[in-house]
Amino acid sequence: MRQTQTGQHPDGIGLALCKRLLMEDDDLHLCLACRNMSKAEAVRATLLASHPTAEVTIVQVDVSNLQSVFRASNELKQRFQRLDFVYLNAGIMPNPQLNIRALFSGLFSRKVIHMFSTAEGLLTQVDKITADGLQEVFETNVFGHFILIRELEPLLCHSDNPSQLIWTSSRNAKKSLFSLEDFQHSKGQEPYSSSKYATDLLNVALNRNFNQRGLYSSVVCPGTVLTNLTYGILPPFIWTLLMPIIWLLRFFANAFTVTPYNGTEVLVWLFHQKPESLNPLTKYLSATTGFGRNYVTTQKMDLDEDTAEKFYQNLLELEKHVRVSIQKRDNQTGHGGACL
Repeated sequence: MRQTQTGQHPDGIGLALCKRLLMEDDDLHLCLACRNMSKAEAVRATLLASHPTAEVTIVQVDVSNLQSVFRASNELKQRFQRLDFVYLNAGIMPNPQLNIRALFSGLFSRKVIHMFSTAEGLLTQVDKITADGLQEVFETNVFGHFILIRELEPLLCHSDNPSQLIWTSSRNAKKSLFSLEDFQHSKGQEPYSSSKYATDLLNVALNRNFNQRGLYSSVVCPGTVLTNLTYGILPPFIWTLLMPIIWLLRFFANAFTVTPYNGTEVLVWLFHQKPESLNPLTKYLSATTGFGRNYVTTQKMDLDEDTAEKFYQNLLELEKHVRVSIQKRDNQTGHGGACL
């Protein structure tokens, strides 16, 4: 039986992915790694209603809190001997601020399709510091996942039968918004885009450092999917105005997948691929035609392996620092803390 872990939001893309994976192979053991346990239980019930013989379990994890990540990883190591697939699709875009002027000027320009496909120039976010002393978007979208992977290496590294990491990235991952000197994006206004470019870099570095140990990594973009996260960006009346435009644009650009089911096309496609055959410098994209046919396309990523390796080394140094900080904090408060 193959073990698959998905996380962190048990709705939208995550729920659609679980449904489709069980349709592909109902012998899977799905482990839902979620922050909100009540939602996770509801999703589990939904999945078991349609696949009563499926094995669906839950582990609680908040990737914006490293103590939670350590606890979850310890629990997973107690439950499983290996994980075959880990879908890393948790992410946040906090307090998005829409540039209304850029939106309406873009509607009547030649860049309208590009604007809606990538949200470039439309959104800024207000980031904050977590209890771990890190930028929230960076910790949630990148570093929490990185620590989880580091902790789960014993379950993931088996050269006889490879495991796969599958990251949800974005077409909005912009090289110009990422800096090695400020990889947490503490000085910028677009931490979401920066974090997705960081994900792309980390993916390349992980392949470089772990392929020989049987662990492979890929990045995907589900396209423009309308979920609770995207609906929260704009007031309802603007969505009412935009929806006819979005449906029309599907005939001119394949990025408008719109529904979570369509957005998971690439995630399910990767489930069937041999990881050794995939290109670590390629981003795999869900695409949908104007008539609703789903398919997978590719995009060469705008990055280099040296920068990816430098970023990976920076993350290792940051890991050492935060482990020491957490240990000191636990000692001062008299709490036992997680095994670090």
